[in-house]
Amino acid sequence: METRNDIAKLTYELTYHRYLMNKGKARNLFVDLEISEYIALHSIARVASDKKDLSQKTYLSDLAEQLEMSISGVSKMITRLKERGLVLWSHDGDGSDGTYVVITESGINAMSRQEKVLGDYYSRVIDKFGHDNLIQLLQQMEKLEEIMDTEFMAKE
Repeated sequence: METRNDIAKLTYELTYHRYLMNKGKARNLFVDLEISEYIALHSIARVASDKKDLSQKTYLSDLAEQLEMSISGVSKMITRLKERGLVLWSHDGDGSDGTYVVITESGINAMSRQEKVLGDYYSRVIDKFGHDNLIQLLQQMEKLEEIMDTEFMAKE
């Protein structure tokens, strides 16, 4: 049975490692894009590729759902991407039918360069850690996230 001290140590370790991945060391892998920009571009591309009509439009509401963000948060992120020329932001009709984004050629190129850097890095990590070990770790992390989300929601 875990003691309070064991739980305190594990709590710190979880928090520390999430901090490092989210705020620290991972940033060194991002040159042309910020982490949030890469995730946004990748999410836009994924949502667009899932469209049955093969349109390249990704509506902000779909992106907000994918990223688990508010529409206003997504709008701020898209504004930065648009200012950098990485996406085009438009709307259907008079705008009441929704606004959408499309990745520009520049955005595709930036995302491709970033994917190469990440792919080179993570292929070395996977070689050393082991593919099966990584799959198991990711599955365990997903379970942990689900439990953490459930517990977080129970507190509210």
